[in-house]
Amino acid sequence: MLQVDALRFSLQSLQANKLRAFLTALGLVIGNASVILVVTISLTSRDYILEQIQRIGSNLIYAQYENGNNPAMGAAAADYIKIADVDAVRQQLGPRTVAVTGVMNSFDKIRIQGGEEDVAIIGTDEYYPRVRNLDLLAGRFFDESDVAQRHRVGLLMERLARRLFGSQSAAVGQTVKLHELQFTVIGTFKERTESFGLSELSGENVLIPISVLRYFAPIERIDPLYIQARSASDVLPLTAVVKTLLESRHRSGARYRVDNLAAILDAARSIATVLTIVLMLVSALALVISGIGIMNIMLVTVTERTREIGLRMSLGASRKNILQQFLTEAVIISLVGGVAGILIGIAIPLAVRYFAEDFAVPISWISIAVAFGVSLLVGLVFGLLPASRASRLNPTDALRYE
Repeated sequence: MLQVDALRFSLQSLQANKLRAFLTALGLVIGNASVILVVTISLTSRDYILEQIQRIGSNLIYAQYENGNNPAMGAAAADYIKIADVDAVRQQLGPRTVAVTGVMNSFDKIRIQGGEEDVAIIGTDEYYPRVRNLDLLAGRFFDESDVAQRHRVGLLMERLARRLFGSQSAAVGQTVKLHELQFTVIGTFKERTESFGLSELSGENVLIPISVLRYFAPIERIDPLYIQARSASDVLPLTAVVKTLLESRHRSGARYRVDNLAAILDAARSIATVLTIVLMLVSALALVISGIGIMNIMLVTVTERTREIGLRMSLGASRKNILQQFLTEAVIISLVGGVAGILIGIAIPLAVRYFAEDFAVPISWISIAVAFGVSLLVGLVFGLLPASRASRLNPTDALRYE
């Protein structure tokens, strides 16, 4: 019996039992679609998280005073990072950085919608918007003269501007009272990438020149110091340089935490990879279960078709021909179910792309190849036992089978 004959007999047998073949292949449809969708969801989530971190600033380095290495020594005002440290880092690192800026924090009460509320005030300079990737909504940011000449100007964060004055454009030119002084609002802004309150930006902040805020702060303390490296490859070396520089400018024993987002990016990539592998293994269980289903159905089929097998063998079909026919049936079920699952797994992400053009949904061609290969393997492995059992039947006993 030729390969063509085996394929023809297999298709005839499957057509005679369409519902059984469909239900047998359904497990592989679900399994393959699950593998592709799981990998797609994992890749989409990974890319989204990494993009958010990178948009905050993949070349960003930040430094904070941590503590002394001697608990009994305690923290002294001189240990904190100062404006002079910001200037020193800016001068010494020079062309290796895009910008260096510092943040001072303060609080004051502002009358909002008939009541007084505590509002976080951030003192900073003209480099801050560039380092923190802020979006200007109305007006303008600080310039060098605002900081140098200690102008009483401020910027409001998006939500605070809306609560105080109704809209972004309406806030520009208005005044707010901070620390008993009137500040003119010169602009409104928002974070380009939401940090969900994990940074100094809590959602309702006022930015004023650091040269003004330092006169209201009881202790001059920069927390944090931001450095944006010019090159991604220079982030790690600069991190060590900044740490050494800060420690050299303060008393012995003072400790400073200097970190960068590169470590967070690496951790996110590692977590995403592990998660993808785990989810693929879980999805692969569906394929294994589908294979077991194919094996069980094929074993039942062998039993039901015992007389047919005996008749074919009596007419000259060899054990190899019988093995080939039943193995072909198992492979056809696996491949048809696998291809259908792959098409469904691809169609859903493509549909998302169609309805949300700005939302990128990556499709892993590796997962498609793996799903197809596993489908073929499932048909071969789990179809081998029923096919082998069919080929070992005794023709005489098979013809007498009731």
